[in-house]
Amino acid sequence: MGTMDKLKFYIDGAWVDPVAPSTLGVINPATEEIFAQISLGSALDVDRAVTAARRAFSTYSQTSIEERLSWFDKIIAGFKARLPELARTMTLEMGAPITFATQRQATVALFHFEEAARVLAQYRFEERMGNGIVRREPIGVCGLITPWNWPLNQVASKVAPALATGCTVVLKPSEIAPLSAMLFAEIVDAAGVPPGVFNLVNGDGPTVGEAIAAHPGIDMVSFTGSTAAGVRVAKLAADTVKRVAQELGGKSANIILADADLKSVVIEGVHGCYTNAGQNCQSPTRMLIPRAQRDAAFQAARDAVDSIRLGDPLDPASTMGPLVSQTQFDKVQDFIQSGVDEGATLVAGGMGRPADINRGYYVRPTVFGDVMPQMRIAREEIFGPVLSIISYDTEDEAIEIANDTPFGLAGFVQSRDAARARKVANRLRAGRVYLNGAPFDRSLPFGGYKQSGNGREFGVFGFEEYLEVKAILG
Repeated sequence: MGTMDKLKFYIDGAWVDPVAPSTLGVINPATEEIFAQISLGSALDVDRAVTAARRAFSTYSQTSIEERLSWFDKIIAGFKARLPELARTMTLEMGAPITFATQRQATVALFHFEEAARVLAQYRFEERMGNGIVRREPIGVCGLITPWNWPLNQVASKVAPALATGCTVVLKPSEIAPLSAMLFAEIVDAAGVPPGVFNLVNGDGPTVGEAIAAHPGIDMVSFTGSTAAGVRVAKLAADTVKRVAQELGGKSANIILADADLKSVVIEGVHGCYTNAGQNCQSPTRMLIPRAQRDAAFQAARDAVDSIRLGDPLDPASTMGPLVSQTQFDKVQDFIQSGVDEGATLVAGGMGRPADINRGYYVRPTVFGDVMPQMRIAREEIFGPVLSIISYDTEDEAIEIANDTPFGLAGFVQSRDAARARKVANRLRAGRVYLNGAPFDRSLPFGGYKQSGNGREFGVFGFEEYLEVKAILG
């Protein structure tokens, strides 16, 4: 057993062995070597966790705001104390460069607890309406299923509001990048959160994920991942009429209007697409440019790609690491090949690993130009550092292309004219629109239209996902 092995589950306030032993190696995507082991759970492990969570709910749901805030203070303090360790663990398990893992991966996860505490401290759970009172109460036991691309951020964006509202939790982190969530469970345990309030069971989607989605003792399931898996979760949840919150795929458009400062917004747009090596659901993966600016846009995109430092994610100088797995590497290679086959212009990058790297799931940062809206690279979520540049003739056509997608997670608009950018933003069918390089804001709602999902995360909207509404009359 190595030091990184984490073979137990956290259930009912204790680290326990799985019902039946079954292990999985965790692979470091930069070295392709197994560096840790976890256990894979079963429906029986989920059952144990749900039983603990149901029992804990009856008392935890009645705790005061002050009590919950005191646990949050301890979780936040523990998180801050272990932040470097959490960041390094994510670098090892999913390949994010250490600088990015520290400044973004770990830090944004912490923010969800600070934000949920802020909302909780001032939230009115009861208000008068008409002749009665409207009360908001915790929905119950929540099953949380999270992905590998932001392994702690997505855990925190669900666990924080669930615990703040008075719900109890059964979490299944991604089995591909599970170790940061295991460390997080240690932080919750050290904070003295009552037994059964937070439970963690490792496992794969078809076994543990499906057991959570279908379990009659779970009142709500919140899932982040692919649209296909989200559909499966919703179908399994339907038999017990659970609330389902889904944050699914994206194919976000970045509309560059003719009056924008082309060079700087194209460079920014390329880097935006490549955030987290492109393994990012809201990334601006379709760049829409005025046809007349094609050549200048291609040159700016090449300049952006040239500035990327691809390398060992533990090296602070690296700005891009490997993709998470062989499966993702193969999938992205297939997309790049399809772009070539369908006749898009290869502006930068292309097939295969970077020339000087001979191991790890590294992909060449790639840009395609002259992409037609019906090409696969323009329609499907690639989840790697691959940008599609699409030319348009009129602003109306740009909006039409942007909305011509099954997804609707985010949109981006660049213009020197704020009013013009805002007009375009209003017409985009997406849950979040960023104007002129606006920074990410975690107090504002995050979630999608169409097949990008149902429900919202972050801030007060994320908080209210975990509440039921009760009217009291008389």
